[in-house]
Amino acid sequence: MKRILVVAVLLSIVIAPLGSFASAQEGDPILIGLQGPMTGDYAYEGQGFEKAVQLLVDQVNEEGGLLGRPVEIVIEDDAGDPTQSALVADRMVDSGVVAVIGAYNSTATEPASEIYAEEGILHITPSSTATRLTEKGFTQFFRVCFLDDRQALFAVMAMDEVLGAETIGILHDNSTYAQGLAEWTQVYAEEAGLEVAFFDAINPDDQDFTPILTNIGQAGLDAVYFTGYHAQGGLLLRQTAELGLDIQWMMGNASNNPEMVEIAGVAAAAGTFITTEPLPQDLEYPEAVEFVDAFIEAYDEPPASVWWLLAAEAFNVIAHAIEETGSTDTEVLAEYLHNDFADYPGLSGPIIGFDEKGDRLGTIHALYEINEEGVIAYYPEQPQPATEE
Repeated sequence: MKRILVVAVLLSIVIAPLGSFASAQEGDPILIGLQGPMTGDYAYEGQGFEKAVQLLVDQVNEEGGLLGRPVEIVIEDDAGDPTQSALVADRMVDSGVVAVIGAYNSTATEPASEIYAEEGILHITPSSTATRLTEKGFTQFFRVCFLDDRQALFAVMAMDEVLGAETIGILHDNSTYAQGLAEWTQVYAEEAGLEVAFFDAINPDDQDFTPILTNIGQAGLDAVYFTGYHAQGGLLLRQTAELGLDIQWMMGNASNNPEMVEIAGVAAAAGTFITTEPLPQDLEYPEAVEFVDAFIEAYDEPPASVWWLLAAEAFNVIAHAIEETGSTDTEVLAEYLHNDFADYPGLSGPIIGFDEKGDRLGTIHALYEINEEGVIAYYPEQPQPATEE
């Protein structure tokens, strides 16, 4: 009996470490949330988020995962709606995610950010640019996109230097993002000596914009900057053409979407300018080229939206922080991103780092024009400086 006990003890000593080793290699997956508009007006962007992030998750898992553990994405549809976004955030918390990428639009990101902050979950948005999002003191909230005030300054420079506009109009849709971008544009336009002779908003639920378009057409404007989203942007362009109005449109980065051209029609969309972060195909960084090539190989199409690439960027930042810290604890990850993360070779260009509010340092914007073929094409004449750091 004593011999049997000794053998049993020895076996337990040998087997236990082996079991622990296997657990470390095959441990529970690291869950990373992805929330976005998988349905609704912005579904094009949300579904692109999913493709881009899933591509990188597959690559990471093929290379052994993170910290020896597989990675899984938990996907939730917020439809771009703030009420749905709050419900999504609650479900993400219940699912046990260690970090969340999203949402797409600032209106949806705002309520989710409050829940993730309360629950202590790392949160990185790839595309919500409203300046007020990072003014709440949330230490675990970051973004890899650039802020509205920087885009507004770039838009004013473009209207002034490229279009030669002196009298402009600004139109928004009352959303968190669009109103903020509009207000910043008004500030910089007035500082630059441009006359803002028209400033108003549409109801994004409307389908007929004839009254406000008529007012714009009668205002004697050299250019009009629309700061809302692509679905409404497409309707504005189409109805401008139907009414026979001569309006020089410029639109913000939420209208940087091929679906806007489809809604408007190529003839109505041609000649419209867009201010935005550079499109994926125009990024010459090795990391961007590699990502675009891998995306084409996986999906037989290039990543058409910069927001898809920035969703991938957000995942890479989370994965890098986990590997560098050896942790999935939000406090550890957030401290690293605030204090030690710098000069990272990002897909969208070098990420200098994040400031104390979680905003990405520096800014990169470019001017595009929808050409006669309906392609959103890089415009040869760029306002200067087109890149600031």
